[in-house]
Amino acid sequence: MNKLPSFDELMIPLVGALNELGGSGSIEEIYSKVIEITKFSENILNQLHDPEKSSQTEIGYRLAWARTYLKKFGFLENSSRGVWALTEKARNNPVFSPLEVVTYVRGLDKIQQNNEQLQINDVLIEAVEEASWKQQLSVVLTQKLDPSAFERLIQRLLRESGFVQVEVTGKTGDGGIDGKGIARINGFMSFHVLFQCKRYKGSVGASEIRDFRGAMVGRADKGLFITTGTFTAAALKEATRDGAPPIDLVDGDELADKLRELELGMKIELVEKITIDESWFESI
Repeated sequence: MNKLPSFDELMIPLVGALNELGGSGSIEEIYSKVIEITKFSENILNQLHDPEKSSQTEIGYRLAWARTYLKKFGFLENSSRGVWALTEKARNNPVFSPLEVVTYVRGLDKIQQNNEQLQINDVLIEAVEEASWKQQLSVVLTQKLDPSAFERLIQRLLRESGFVQVEVTGKTGDGGIDGKGIARINGFMSFHVLFQCKRYKGSVGASEIRDFRGAMVGRADKGLFITTGTFTAAALKEATRDGAPPIDLVDGDELADKLRELELGMKIELVEKITIDESWFESI
C-alpha cells in the first residue's frame, strides 16, 4: 500500500492483527502484525509524526488513535503492562464499520459537551501525557547526551534489568558492537549477549541489522539492538530471519517505557484529586 491511511482505516487491520495474535498483543506485536497484513511501502513506514520532537512513526501515531477509538467503542481493553486485547464484544462482532466507531465515539463527546461536562477521556489524557514526557526524553537522549553517556545509560539499564558482567566496549571497526553482557533468566539459565545502541531520530534499516549480526556470529548466543529511533519493516523481518542468530530489537518507544518502569532519570508523581461530596454538605 502506497497511500498513508487515516486512523480509522487502520481499525480493521488492527483488529485483524489482534485476531492473528490470538486475541491480545503488545503495541510492538500489533504494529509488526499490522504492517505485515497491510504491506505498507517503506516510504510510508518511515514517515515520522513529528521529526523535531519524537521518533514515533506516523503509522504508529495513527494506530494509537485507532486503539483509543476502539477502546471507547468497547472493542479493546488494555492492561497496565501495555498489553491490548479484544473484548467479548469484538469477538462477537467480527464484521464492523469504522465509520460506526467514529460516529459513536464522537457522539459521546457531543453528549459530554451538551451536559457542560467537558471531560477528556482518561485514555486520551494518558496518551497526551505519555507523548509529552516521551518527547522530552527523546530530546535529552538524542541531543543532550554524548555517545559515551548514552552507552553508560544502556549499561545501567541492562544491569537494572538483570544482566550481569555488562561491559561497554565500543571498539572502532568492531561491526558496531558497543558492549556485552550476560542475561540471567530466573537464576537458572544465562545467555551471552552482544548489544549495539544507536541514538537515531530516524529508522534503522535491514543492512545495519545484517552488519551487526555479521559481527556477533560465533561470539554470543543473542544480539540486542537498542535505538532511540525506530526500525523499518525490513529490519524487523531481518532480525527474526529463519536460520540466523536472533536479534532482539528495542526502539525509542520501548526504551522510554523501560526507563520509566525502572525509574531511571525520571520521577513519577501521583497527583491527588479532591472530589466535593455535595450531598454530604446538604445533609448537615
